[in-house]
Amino acid sequence: MLQIGDGLACFSVVFLVLLLGTRSPVYSTALTVSLYLFLVLFRFPQVPAARARQVLRPSSRAAGRGVSVLAHRGGGHDAPENTLAAIRKASENGATGVELDLEFTADGVPILMHDDTVDRTTNGSGPLSQLHYSDLRRLDAAAKHRHREMFRGERVPTLKEAVEECIRNQLTIYFDVKGHADEAATTLKKMYKEYPVLYNMSIVCSFEPKVIYKVPAL
Repeated sequence: MLQIGDGLACFSVVFLVLLLGTRSPVYSTALTVSLYLFLVLFRFPQVPAARARQVLRPSSRAAGRGVSVLAHRGGGHDAPENTLAAIRKASENGATGVELDLEFTADGVPILMHDDTVDRTTNGSGPLSQLHYSDLRRLDAAAKHRHREMFRGERVPTLKEAVEECIRNQLTIYFDVKGHADEAATTLKKMYKEYPVLYNMSIVCSFEPKVIYKVPAL
């Protein structure tokens, strides 16, 4: 985000466009300099290529075929999405990483869930904002899945349980943060502190700018 080349050619074009629009060299210069300073102050440092390769292709199976295979929602096609069963199935099917959706219960427990309600994927109903963790543990996360009989009784996992399962299976983790920017940043900070290996095997993704700006400080 805000990664942009600061070469002379780029800002020369910006200056010329502003000059044509404002007809004022002074305003054009001031605006161009302001844009440059803004990008310098707020852009993120470029991740070294070697570090990126380490995170994106950490296993021999990824290196062997030259491509990373990411299981969406933990591998929700062959097992109930965002569950430990899905993570294990993704590993069995040859995935090199999994995307996990981070959400929170009413009592602040970080869990895996794509929606802000439990209706679509479980045998329960209601918004997460009104359900405690103890309520979720009684739900069947396989209730609406096409292989529900095979995975009957699968539970909604906590983020900690999912991270530990991914580490055991040597899977790169893509944390997808849907909302709750402050809570998510705090939770991820604790998770990275407890499991330092995450620095070399995970990526945080979000449409929430606040999350993206808070995470680099982890």
